[in-house]
Amino acid sequence: MEKTLRQFQDIVTRCRDLFLKKTTDYGTAWRILRPSSITDQLYIKALRIRSIEEKGEQRVSDSVESEFIGLVNYCVLALIQLLDLKPDAPLELSAGEVSHWYDRQIQENIRLLQAKNHDYDEAWRLMRVSSMTDLILQKLLRIKQIEDNAGQTLVSEGLEANYRDIINYAVFALIRLQEK
Repeated sequence: MEKTLRQFQDIVTRCRDLFLKKTTDYGTAWRILRPSSITDQLYIKALRIRSIEEKGEQRVSDSVESEFIGLVNYCVLALIQLLDLKPDAPLELSAGEVSHWYDRQIQENIRLLQAKNHDYDEAWRLMRVSSMTDLILQKLLRIKQIEDNAGQTLVSEGLEANYRDIINYAVFALIRLQEK
């Protein structure tokens, strides 16, 4: 588990660094996105990954790894909007605020990772990256359905749990790709 935690933190550090650099370049323009727009962006990224996996080639230079990083970062910003910001929060946030909320969301994912790895004995290490892509797409379809149902579920996990699972699967995929 220590190896996984170290690898997870290394990957997330790369994701965070890119997120904060983009915040410097663009500010918090992402604040204008509605939840459904974030979901659609995530869905497009995951579909591109699957398309490249199935075709075995790509024609746009953005790597599969960069798409998985994008999945992590878009899920974090979705969680920040969902859990940390009030509906009337300003569109422009300071880099310090963004950094604080990013770290807060990732810490919760690390807690979830430790709990699930305890129970599942790191079963994700036995999975193919393509299966992780499929599970991410499944989670996104669930999110879309929950959004279409105005956030209401009868017995299922809500938006937060699905975003957190996508973060973890995307990081696991990045770890697996790094190990090849």
